[in-house]
Amino acid sequence: MDSVQDDSEKIADDAVFPISGASESRTVNPYLHPRANRKLELKQVEVAYLFQKARRRTIGFSVGADGLVVRAPQWVSMAEVDSALQIKGDWILRKLASSQDRELRQQQNALQWADQALIPYLGQSIRLVLDPTHSGAAQLRPLDEALDVVVAELRLGLPKLADIGQVRDAVQAWLMRQARDNFTECLDRFAQPLGVRWTKLTLTTAGTRWGSARSDGAIRLNWRLIHFRQPIIDYVVAHELSHLRVMDHSPRFWDTVRLVVPDYADMRKALREDSGPRWD
Repeated sequence: MDSVQDDSEKIADDAVFPISGASESRTVNPYLHPRANRKLELKQVEVAYLFQKARRRTIGFSVGADGLVVRAPQWVSMAEVDSALQIKGDWILRKLASSQDRELRQQQNALQWADQALIPYLGQSIRLVLDPTHSGAAQLRPLDEALDVVVAELRLGLPKLADIGQVRDAVQAWLMRQARDNFTECLDRFAQPLGVRWTKLTLTTAGTRWGSARSDGAIRLNWRLIHFRQPIIDYVVAHELSHLRVMDHSPRFWDTVRLVVPDYADMRKALREDSGPRWD
């Protein structure tokens, strides 16, 4: 029988993590992949998964936001695939249960677009204030005495009962401006000690990728990182800049990241466990 490979680490090492809002306004059941073409019972649990033939030497498994994906070499029989699935059954069911729990948390963390709603910003909560008397750009006002986890108010020049789309667009525009300023400062701060030069920053809304880097120095970062605390943002920026020195995820790459973010493993784990608020 062909050897079996868990593909999840390869995906995680490439900074491909579930991001809230990547599958907005739809219900996800990880036990039923939306493009499933095969079904199998694992430990008395029916799992519908996406099966693909691929140019590879092993049977590979990965569990993402949509569910289970199985890839196998062209010459492997379905009996061998089914056997491999049964062998990995406990691992697959744990991953699917974890994915389902994450989806439920995301639904509970769906952002609200109304006066007095809370928005996560740099790991803390800010309150939206719709103020029709406010003129000019959105303005962040720190609170003199922060109550609970609310540290500031974001004042928007909109009616109290403004359309959801208006509020969402205004908040997104403000967050993207903050993201560009924040990420640019981070890139400049880490580039020198890493001995690299970045050439361009592009903000993205990629569904599963927080960032990417090209050998020409172009960096792409998901603007929704601005929801997270600064050390996590620092890790992602350092991760992408480190690719300008080492384009793979070898031990030398992680040693490079460690030069500027010594606790990168903790930040990486935190990012994998928290996909951020849901943008519905």
